[in-house]
Amino acid sequence: MVTVSPEQPGPESFDLGKELRALALATAPRLFAVARIHPYEGTDEVDVEIAAWGMDYGDGRTEVVGSGQRLVLSSPERVEAWFSRGAVTAQLVWLAPSTGASLDPGLAA
Repeated sequence: MVTVSPEQPGPESFDLGKELRALALATAPRLFAVARIHPYEGTDEVDVEIAAWGMDYGDGRTEVVGSGQRLVLSSPERVEAWFSRGAVTAQLVWLAPSTGASLDPGLAA
């Protein structure tokens, strides 16, 4: 039998759900949108579209999905180059890192 004195807190029980959520947040890839900027000829106006969504894993691998294509590129900078053509330029829009996680899909929305 183990006794614990009042000055020493008892051992905390292992919370698998808490550990899984912390691990997911700590190792999550950085998310971004790929915006394509289309200038109107002869004006200063532009049209913008979100052409794809991407994940940067931080290890040199970046995945992008959009419009029936899936790309694996070596860096986020390569994504901008891939989606820029002629006068159309691409810009990445980084989403802030998540601060919460849930094991319930309904709570993660």
